[in-house]
Amino acid sequence: MRQDVEFDAEGVTLRGWFYYPDDATGSVPAVVMAHGFSAVKEMYLDAYAEFFCSAGLGVLVFDNRNFGASDGEPRQEIDPWAQVRDYRHAITFARTLPEVDRDRIGIWGSSYSGGHVLVVGAIDRRVRCVVSQVPLVSGYRNVQRLVRNDIIVQLREQFDADREARYSGKSPAMIPVVSEDPFSTPCALPTPDSWQWFTETGKVRAPAWRNEVTLRSIEMLMEYEPWVYIDRISPTPLLMIVAAGDVLTPTDLALEAYQRALEPKKLVLLPGGHFDAYTKDFELAAGAARDWFVQHLMD
Repeated sequence: MRQDVEFDAEGVTLRGWFYYPDDATGSVPAVVMAHGFSAVKEMYLDAYAEFFCSAGLGVLVFDNRNFGASDGEPRQEIDPWAQVRDYRHAITFARTLPEVDRDRIGIWGSSYSGGHVLVVGAIDRRVRCVVSQVPLVSGYRNVQRLVRNDIIVQLREQFDADREARYSGKSPAMIPVVSEDPFSTPCALPTPDSWQWFTETGKVRAPAWRNEVTLRSIEMLMEYEPWVYIDRISPTPLLMIVAAGDVLTPTDLALEAYQRALEPKKLVLLPGGHFDAYTKDFELAAGAARDWFVQHLMD
């Protein structure tokens, strides 16, 4: 059973879905989850939530602030630390639901939010277990891999110009999330598979998705380093699901971060690329996450 929900995040209303198993009675363990960079919940999070719910778990899915059904200004701006805090607000809300066992809550994140759950798992001891899928672990190193050094210099100049424009009262500058030709049209996620997945998934599953974010979102991405927190997650159990062919959040960076994590931890390696976790590798990714949640929330 799925119902629409909304909750307060320090003055901003966040909206999403709560899933409750059809055959459940009383309170059940629950998973809190949100999407990655600019994506909205309709972009396959419903599939994951239904998969987890079929195993007897409650699931709270929400749109990040400034995106989708959630409130927040400026629209299309991604502040990673605000999103980390919103995971914690979502946990607080989930613990108020009579359908949820407040002491058995896990968190799931993918891509950008895969980095968020590393931070939340390290700083919020209400979390019983963590699943981090194809995570961004270092904003700066990730951008270094995807963007030429001369373009990074240009980006920094644009950041400074945008800051001065905002100070004078102008609206934030915007940049596309994806571009078919990122050399002629710079974008936030300059990989071919990003262009394909976002445009195809947006058209089919989330026509309200917008191909733009504030330029400041890229600046904040470059300042964000979730890997710093990974060794603080222990003793909370951590599952990392990494794609062997990931070029958007490079595989080797994720594996390097995993090595820093302390026990208990587990690594699952998917055969495909970053976005295959939502499609052709879905059963592997969702199955591994489900088993982790069942083991640590239901045993």
